[in-house]
Amino acid sequence: MAAKISLSVLSFLLLVTFAVSQGRWQKERQGSWQKGPCDITRLNAQQASYSHESEGGVSEFWDHNSDDFQCAGVSFRRVTLRSRALLLPLYHNSHSFLYVLKGRGIFGLMVSGCPETYESPQQSEEGIQGQRFTDRHQKIGNLREGDVLAIPAGAPHWAYNTGDQELVVVILQDNANNANQLDRNPRSFFLAGNPQRGQEQQHGPQTQHESGNVFRGIGAETLAEVFQTDIETAKKLQSENDGRGAIVIVQKGLQVIQPPLREEHCGRQEHGRGNGLEETICTAKLRENLDQASRADVYNPRAGRFSTVNSFTLPILRFFQLSAARGVLYKNAIMSPHWYGNAHSINYITRGNGRIQVVNHNGHAVFDDNVQEGQVVVVPQNFAVVKQAGEQGLEWVEFNTNDNAMINTLSGRTSALRGLPVDVISNAYQMSREEAQRLKMSRQETLLFSGSSRGGRVAYA
Repeated sequence: MAAKISLSVLSFLLLVTFAVSQGRWQKERQGSWQKGPCDITRLNAQQASYSHESEGGVSEFWDHNSDDFQCAGVSFRRVTLRSRALLLPLYHNSHSFLYVLKGRGIFGLMVSGCPETYESPQQSEEGIQGQRFTDRHQKIGNLREGDVLAIPAGAPHWAYNTGDQELVVVILQDNANNANQLDRNPRSFFLAGNPQRGQEQQHGPQTQHESGNVFRGIGAETLAEVFQTDIETAKKLQSENDGRGAIVIVQKGLQVIQPPLREEHCGRQEHGRGNGLEETICTAKLRENLDQASRADVYNPRAGRFSTVNSFTLPILRFFQLSAARGVLYKNAIMSPHWYGNAHSINYITRGNGRIQVVNHNGHAVFDDNVQEGQVVVVPQNFAVVKQAGEQGLEWVEFNTNDNAMINTLSGRTSALRGLPVDVISNAYQMSREEAQRLKMSRQETLLFSGSSRGGRVAYA
């Protein structure tokens, strides 16, 4: 009996400890938002301000020191891998959320302590004598256009372009997240190469994205001892004379162990009696596709579609405190004026053009301008925003700083205005009850409205 009571007390204490730690973690993350300079009177549609050319591609960075990114506590970059290009293994000081703009490839993400579940068949003695190579490594996943991928802070990862066209991804780093206990500067720790080598080009204000090979700071003798190898091999780990940069070309193509694409999600290999961690951390789902029209959360055949991924569809995002959405507006269509009550929203325009308007708590338009492909617009928490597509339509991906970003609309069937009594609307806006009724019931759609050219600007740069 005493043992049962002790066990119950222990379970209760563990539950309380977990709840307190989770609450404290979320509170600290929310507190970190408040440290940012969010007294914004003017937002900007931002372009990449700095680029770094490597042998196999280019990395482009946005100025994370701008007021917009400082308020949201994030940094942003775009990485392009040419055919047969390999992004060298690296890890970051904060959680990252990636979206594939175009192309296809593979990626690997290493979690310390997880088993090497991808392995080649056991070779015979004749095979060993014939120098046939045998490998074993952690899980590899596929990347394709429209995928979002969650990368934990401190987790080494790499990517490789398996296609004939460029593989282009945009990456958000959540530097204000409590997983990052350094300052808000984005940092990348490479496990190979010399990422600082290559051609650099400045397009705007000076920005800072610190990166380097961690082996370079460790003595060659120490590395030789750690890896039980010779000095010459140890110096290759430091890559001091490697001028290829962070992205390199694999001349003969990358040879890895990988199941066929159609079998990627089939079954799990058993490796004895697991300890429980392997079933939650090592096999966690990290990827979801947002481009499939069939999975749209909101769809209007005359206006477009809107798809979301959050901690309900991708549970690991609960620990990231991040979510994402993909918006597609047809020609002249409008997304209802709305705001996120618990998240900043970082919008990257993926295709087309349009007009975005953002309004702050003073009722001032802090952004009212045309946007086009390649620009980023940061919308702070609770700021109202409305998007309207131009002649080419408007498509974007947005990253939100909450795992379940709560959207609130101002117009439409589920809007705040629709929930008000007619008399409240009548007295608030000094109009008749009949006019208030018409205003309240004017839109039967929920989020995406078909529109006409009269609501937006007709000229786009």
